[in-house]
Amino acid sequence: MQPLRVLVVDDLRDSADTLAILLQLWGHEATVTYDGRSALEVAVAQQFDVVILDIALPGRMDGYELARQLRRLPGMEKCLLLAITGYGRDSDVQRCQEAGLDGHFVKPLDPTELQQILSRLHGGEQPRK
Repeated sequence: MQPLRVLVVDDLRDSADTLAILLQLWGHEATVTYDGRSALEVAVAQQFDVVILDIALPGRMDGYELARQLRRLPGMEKCLLLAITGYGRDSDVQRCQEAGLDGHFVKPLDPTELQQILSRLHGGEQPRK
């Protein structure tokens, strides 16, 4: 099977870089950006199977807006968009859904849970939302 192409977007560099290393250890290709604008530029240039993003990003583009913009890009309609964030209220989950995100996880993320989701996707199954 081909590795999944995953874009990680988080302004906490250590978190983003550590997640990318973990994804690579699992056999996936990981690209890291640290803000919404850079993530959007990378997504225009490359196709991804999964985008894992933080909601509280610096600048004018937070994770909600990034998700909306990503969904408008050709080829990104079927990309799995996952939020890994410190925002865990019901209203935060609702905003994620409205922005087009497929999943919402509160930090700290259990790596086993993420691995299961990616394994289902990698195996050709549609992950449960």
